[in-house]
Amino acid sequence: MKKIELKFENEEGKTVTIGLDNPVEPVDEVAVNNAMDTILAQNALFSSGGDLVAKKSARIVERNVTEIEI
Repeated sequence: MKKIELKFENEEGKTVTIGLDNPVEPVDEVAVNNAMDTILAQNALFSSGGDLVAKKSARIVERNVTEIEI
């Protein structure tokens, strides 16, 4: 399973991660940046450490799980 993680900094200087499943690939870096800018500009999300104040990073994460028979 793949997901995109958008990482922001909050007012306390801590990292807040927003994860979304099944990102569109290939990733449009401009669209991701614009979406993150919009989240910040509209103060759309809040964290326990206060408002989100800056973009930190964005990444695609893929997790593979293999069940082990027991």
